[in-house]
Amino acid sequence: MDWKIEAERCLRDEAQSLLDMIPQLDDRFNSVVELILRCTGHVVVTGVGKSGHVGAKMAATLASTGTPAFYLNPLDALHGDLGMVMDGDIMFMLSNSGNTDELLRITASLEGRDVTIVSMTSDENSLLAQHSDYHILCRVAREACPLNLAPTSSTTAAMAMGDAVAIALMKARDFKAKDFAQFHPAGSLGRKLLVKVRDVMYTDHFPIVPPTMLLSDALMTISSGKLGLGVVMADDNILGIITDGDIRRAVEGARANFINVTVSQAMTTNPKTISPDAKLTTIQQMFRKHKIHSLLVVDHGHLVGIVDYFAIMN
Repeated sequence: MDWKIEAERCLRDEAQSLLDMIPQLDDRFNSVVELILRCTGHVVVTGVGKSGHVGAKMAATLASTGTPAFYLNPLDALHGDLGMVMDGDIMFMLSNSGNTDELLRITASLEGRDVTIVSMTSDENSLLAQHSDYHILCRVAREACPLNLAPTSSTTAAMAMGDAVAIALMKARDFKAKDFAQFHPAGSLGRKLLVKVRDVMYTDHFPIVPPTMLLSDALMTISSGKLGLGVVMADDNILGIITDGDIRRAVEGARANFINVTVSQAMTTNPKTISPDAKLTTIQQMFRKHKIHSLLVVDHGHLVGIVDYFAIMN
């Protein structure tokens, strides 16, 4: 049997469920976003069963995109961990039915406290919705499960609605890539946005060659430098660079006279340079823009390092 047919049906059903939620969006969604923007505490997300798994993901997404948030297991909350919820916090409850007993107990326990309750359910007339300060409707026509029993389309819809809240908040906060990197310092984006040129540049044994040096001698210096280039300098001034490719082209042009060609005749003048305080993203942009593989790192006119494309891509 071709099980891909079932997979396609499931994906189509869940995709359609997401599209069907768009008309459900109303001013209540806007009110929840504005509420979270004004919040001086945390967004505490909770839910039972599959809704709990969705809630944990929602809390993680909020926390990583500029909204202080954490997930609270409802059973732990009922056995002491409700003390983690402080005045000024928002309790964000996820329940498909809106009648989950544990969440209703938590709601009752929070009465009289300065904690705002937000619920997201499929029934705006449910007990949880009625006893919440704010409510977001998240309803699907049926589950992707062929028995219409296992939470499938409903959990996909709840997760997508949680993402929608997080994305709206990112837009409202003008959350930038650099902000995202601050919460993901170990990730590749964090590295690109936080690592500076000085952290990845070569600083020892620069392959320095004078402009009057013969290419045959310069080739030895370039090979020993293992960067595929030589920095052409005179009196501590950078005159240019000479690469393996420059030498190859000079040899092809000079033919038998190659032995008399000097570095100044083959070098590339006005080489691209970068500051040691520039970010890794700037290096990568320059490599792509100028189609080069190396950059000279210059600080106040002095050569302080060399950045190699292959080194920073590791």
